[in-house]
Amino acid sequence: MEKIIDEKKQGETLVLDQKKGNTRKLFIESYGCAMNFSDSEIVASILLEQGYNTTNTLEDADLVLVNTCSIRDKAEQTVRKRLEKYNAVKRDSNPHMKVGVLGCMAERLKTKFLEEEKIVDLVVGPDAYKDLPNLLSEVDEGREAINVILSKEETYGDIAPVRLNTNGVTAFVSITRGCDNMCTFCVVPFTRGRERSRDPQSIVEEINDLWAKGYKEVTLLGQNVDSYLWYGGGLKKDFEKASDIQKATAVNFAKLLELCAHAQPKMRIRFSTSNPQDFTMDVIETMSKYQNICNHIHLPVQSGSDRILKAMNRLHTREEYFEIIDNIRSVLPDCAISQDMITGFPTETDQDHKDTLSLMEYVKYDFGYMFAYSERPGTLAERKLEDDIPEAVKKERLKEIVALQQEHSGYRTRQHLNTVVEVLIEKTSKKSEAHWSGRTPQNLMAVFPKENYKIGDFVKVQVTDCTSATLIGKAIGLSDNN
Repeated sequence: MEKIIDEKKQGETLVLDQKKGNTRKLFIESYGCAMNFSDSEIVASILLEQGYNTTNTLEDADLVLVNTCSIRDKAEQTVRKRLEKYNAVKRDSNPHMKVGVLGCMAERLKTKFLEEEKIVDLVVGPDAYKDLPNLLSEVDEGREAINVILSKEETYGDIAPVRLNTNGVTAFVSITRGCDNMCTFCVVPFTRGRERSRDPQSIVEEINDLWAKGYKEVTLLGQNVDSYLWYGGGLKKDFEKASDIQKATAVNFAKLLELCAHAQPKMRIRFSTSNPQDFTMDVIETMSKYQNICNHIHLPVQSGSDRILKAMNRLHTREEYFEIIDNIRSVLPDCAISQDMITGFPTETDQDHKDTLSLMEYVKYDFGYMFAYSERPGTLAERKLEDDIPEAVKKERLKEIVALQQEHSGYRTRQHLNTVVEVLIEKTSKKSEAHWSGRTPQNLMAVFPKENYKIGDFVKVQVTDCTSATLIGKAIGLSDNN
């Protein structure tokens, strides 16, 4: 649940510029969080050099890959339906097509997919994408191929991802892989392995390259960005064994943020996802120091009940969370804060639910991602806790949480009325060809008449109206950021 699931992007097909001379066609779909969509760009980059150009026509593909998520049962069921579709096309019209599963489900269901159900030719875990050329050679020879070995070193820092042909304005930059937090509801540590950080120099070089290509905003991405720690390579848990010089020259997340912000002063910097137990004051202070670091923090809490937090193995309490919120508000009063919330976790009582509602009242989040608890195979909760909350109760509690969040979202959005906000234009508004759509530093969507502005411009917008989630206004000029 730590990972943000953007429902609008689920099943998105990656289509890239075609490389001359490439003769084979790759169809790749992505499900799950931003990390999976970022990983698909890495896979496409590797396969581009192996003679594959991307296509969004399934029937034409030589190779079909689906990048998968194990966070929720819904995601797994969707992927299974897509695999059925791929195999129907393979059976009926394209017998030479090869089908492969990437990502978190690949690691978890490797034997089932390959040997029991025989619905794929290829299974590749999140740390094995560089092995794709070898695995595809096996498949071409008529053999099934699998590599789901989790790495202690792999960060893909040496691969320049091929970017999605979307707006050419915003991009993801992965800074860590894996996770050391053993939250009982989460499968990520088992599917993505132990936490390791990427060389900061490679991160800065990627940001510089994106700026040179016209990008205006990057999101630093990781399962838990605040625990970023570079000391020359290796697992974060092994830092205590590092030499004195390694410890003295180590780069933590606050330092990395500063390096990125300083490298490109006009590039907007975002980051996701933060974890309360690792979120430190120096990150807040760095954000206040650099205007190009966006004032938005995604800070999953999962529950407002100390008892449930302990059952989830969340290494923070309700009061510690409040202290972080107070620190953010005192230093960054206009900072947006968003949440992840799980309702109906095993043993959750009415009082635990009320504790969650009261926490939400205290924080008044700008927006959030809320889910009813879904037991995931392989997690500690699945092994040790009975999923004992009836579905009807889960749904009712979720409904209450969503309603309260909508109320708070409206409250936070209305605070921007009659102010001037900076908006980075990303695309034409979905509802009107005559309006631009973009986001403020607080990650709020804003729409305004196009006039003579263009995608990629930073525009000052006078806010005259709003919905619960969108600002409506009129451009009054370019900002100093251009």
